[in-house]
Amino acid sequence: MALTLRPHIAEMPVYRAGKSAQPGPDGRAWKLSSNENPYGPLPGVLEAVTASLAEMNRYPDAGNSEITAAVATRHGLAEERVAFGTGSVEVLAHLIEATCGPGDEVVYAWRSFEAYPLVVQVLGARSVQVPLTATGEHDLEAMLAAITPRTRVVMLCTPNNPTGPAIPHDDIVEFLGRVREDIVVIVDEAYVEYVTDPDATRGLELFGVHPGVVTLRTFSKAYGLAGLRVGWMAAADPVLAQAVRSVTMPFAISSPAQVAVMASLAAEPELIGRVRVTVHERDRIAAELRAMGHAIPATQGNFVWFPAAGRTEEWFDAFRHAGLMTRAFTGEGLRVSIAEPDANDRILAVARGLLA
Repeated sequence: MALTLRPHIAEMPVYRAGKSAQPGPDGRAWKLSSNENPYGPLPGVLEAVTASLAEMNRYPDAGNSEITAAVATRHGLAEERVAFGTGSVEVLAHLIEATCGPGDEVVYAWRSFEAYPLVVQVLGARSVQVPLTATGEHDLEAMLAAITPRTRVVMLCTPNNPTGPAIPHDDIVEFLGRVREDIVVIVDEAYVEYVTDPDATRGLELFGVHPGVVTLRTFSKAYGLAGLRVGWMAAADPVLAQAVRSVTMPFAISSPAQVAVMASLAAEPELIGRVRVTVHERDRIAAELRAMGHAIPATQGNFVWFPAAGRTEEWFDAFRHAGLMTRAFTGEGLRVSIAEPDANDRILAVARGLLA
């Protein structure tokens, strides 16, 4: 007798991680496909992590107590509202696991973060994808119209990955005022440290607006801990944070990862400096690309979006041959991460020939 899988698992596509770059004609290469921080660990982080390896024979703190206290203090939150996971995507998965069952609906914009449909499908829930606007923004009116009695969760990605625009704070407040109170509204702020628009969503200020608001944050991007996998959530209702803690596997976050979080929080002045460099480069690149004629959406992440439609693969190859590995979404466009100035200059050099 053949082994069988649950149908929705057997039909799941595999998540595509960003590929590494192959050297260009001058032997140089940059990976711009995963929105990684191009800079190494912040001061003191590597030393602290290395020292922690001396006790690798011991289990980590299963309750994540030190990092929970530190993050809660840093953001003025009650500890009971906070929960951690191995990356914000795992926290998201646990939120869906805790709130949705087979047939329940999860509404989100599309295109958005590639993991959303996978997380929903693995639990047998149903994705309701609402198209973005022509400028790569969330269509909040259309999302409200997509809510049905089966809707359990709404997900908002701000800034939106891969297109870049952030949702205006006042718009999301008005939106939340029209969403049923029994719906969980997940505000994914993985790139919040790069946001400079004063009118953009401020997720932690939404708890008094709707009882089901949850914000997601990560140490993978601005903090540069992508290889150690640490994400966290804060919830308007502590019951949601407790639910995530309940379904998270014990000892999920390693001791070196927890040590890295503490050291990274202590190095935030240096973090701010690095973020400013990336933001300056992002704005410079976006402005120059628009001046060339590229329709780059307003971006508040550490990346830019090239709407390329039917030329996506052609443009992907042009960047690849120049030693730049980007993320291609066939028939839609390219997401290109901001990196070191040399890599960013090469983005511009390639982009000048794309519209010919």
